[in-house]
Formats: sequence, structure tokens, C-alpha cells
Amino acid sequence: MVADVVKAGILFFAAVVLQSAVVSAFEPGGGTADVVLVSLTAVALLRGTIFGALAGFYAGLLLDAANLGTLGLSSLLLTLVGYWIGRYGETTGRDRAHAPLLAIAVVTVLYALGSLAMHSLLGDPVSARSGLVDALPAQIVLNLLLTIPVYALCRRIFARPGGRPAMEVEFGTN
Repeated sequence: MVADVVKAGILFFAAVVLQSAVVSAFEPGGGTADVVLVSLTAVALLRGTIFGALAGFYAGLLLDAANLGTLGLSSLLLTLVGYWIGRYGETTGRDRAHAPLLAIAVVTVLYALGSLAMHSLLGDPVSARSGLVDALPAQIVLNLLLTIPVYALCRRIFARPGGRPAMEVEFGTN
């Protein structure tokens, strides 16, 4: 468990640096990919609710500190994302092939809505049109493109040594 926490800490630190320094500079189609959100979704699907919520809080705190944003805003939203995606992974989605793609599509929309709601509650000037209509479709597509490689990397990083063995089918003669 301690090794997973260290791996997650390094993963989210790298994701925040990559998000803040590189990815946020590119806006194809008006939206940007969210490496932190995709990484958190992959980790929460693989590790569950508690690990996902704690990882979301840590990633959000790093993201707020890196972007000099309102401290705690991303932490709150990513904690909720980590918990609910972890819950989805624990109950129905972990073993399904489409689970990461479905989770990313849904959580990208919910994260954008939550961010818009939180900024408007704080009195920040926000535009629903630019956040939801102009940028959201491109952001969904970009996040979906990132999902498969990031999920594969996270499955490799967080592989459990005593995990379930793969199903083996024996073909024999009767």
C-alpha cells in the first residue's frame, strides 16, 4: 500500500507538471486535454473509492498550487471525482473494457459543470458559453484520446502482484 501511495504521488506530480507546463498551452478546437483528470480516473478505477478520493485531493492541491488558482477548488472537485469513479470501478466498471472511456466522457462533463458552478458561487467572472459550448466538445475528444495510453500506463504501474489470474481455457480431448 505504501508503494502505491508513493507511485501515485509521483504520477500526479508528473501529471500536474505536464498539465501546467505543456498541455495547457495547446488548445486544438478550443479545448485542452486534462492529463490530471484522466490520470485520476484511471487510478480511481483501479484502486477504488478511498484511494481515488485521497489521490484526487492531492492532485487538486498540486494543481491549484501550480496554477496559482483558488486553493482548494480543484481539490474539492477532484476529490469528488476520485470517490465517484472509484465507486463506479468497485461496483460495476472495473473489469469492463469500455469503463475508462465511459468514465472519462461522463467525468469530463461533470467536472466542467462543477467547475462552472463553483466559480460562479465564488463570484468569479465565468462564461457558460465558452466553458460548456465552445471548449467542452474538444475537451471530451482530447481526454478520450488520452484515456487508452494513460489507463494502460496506470494499469502497469499499479499492477497487483497477487491479483486475479487471467482466465485460462483448456482445450483438451475427451
